[in-house]
Amino acid sequence: MKRPLIGITTRNGKDGDGHPTVSIQHSYVNAIMQAGGVVVPIPSVLPEENFLQLYAQIDGILFSGGGDISLKHFQGSDHHRIDGVDDARDTTELTLMRSAAHDGKPILGICRGAQVMNVALGGTLYTHIIDQLPGAIDHDYPGNMRKVIVHPVNVDETTRAAEIFGETFLQVNSLHHQGLKDIAPPLRVAGHAPDGLVEVVEMPDHPFAVAVQWHPEWLTDQQPTRNLFKAFVDAAKK
Repeated sequence: MKRPLIGITTRNGKDGDGHPTVSIQHSYVNAIMQAGGVVVPIPSVLPEENFLQLYAQIDGILFSGGGDISLKHFQGSDHHRIDGVDDARDTTELTLMRSAAHDGKPILGICRGAQVMNVALGGTLYTHIIDQLPGAIDHDYPGNMRKVIVHPVNVDETTRAAEIFGETFLQVNSLHHQGLKDIAPPLRVAGHAPDGLVEVVEMPDHPFAVAVQWHPEWLTDQQPTRNLFKAFVDAAKK
């Protein structure tokens, strides 16, 4: 059987000489390959007709982590910590998310990808959690903390996410300063951090649309994480 083609959204950046680059961390690629998929990077510098042509060829789409989404796309509070806004990436990912949600193409959102899912479907974000969510814990552990467990996530046992993970109590990393606030109407909340921040959402009426606020691609030593990527790739096979 042919392996499914999994598109992964990418970052725009620059190399050491200042030349523009399109990139994706190996951790995403390795997690998808381990689950049985073939990776197709989706550059956000493509014209819409080009990235939609690419979208038509893939079997599933992973929305990766990265910078913050522009306030042009949702009702949120401006904050001096907003960083890494990329208009081209916002346009590409919001368009692809709405297309995949409408078409039933399998979706996995990771960190920024969860925020893209919520914003694309009508939700909002905390633009700096620690200042806007009363009682919030620190969710921002970047850099070398990618494989470090910093807090648990409680998953609702009645959700599809719980079935996918195979557990309802997860131990996760955390590399974000923004988070989901008002949840988009098509989404169901499936898991929370101890401070009440939404950490897992899913689309109940979609073949496979799950998004998590942490970075499971760095935690593939965990069985629940491997279950998540395997379920996503298996859905793409269909």
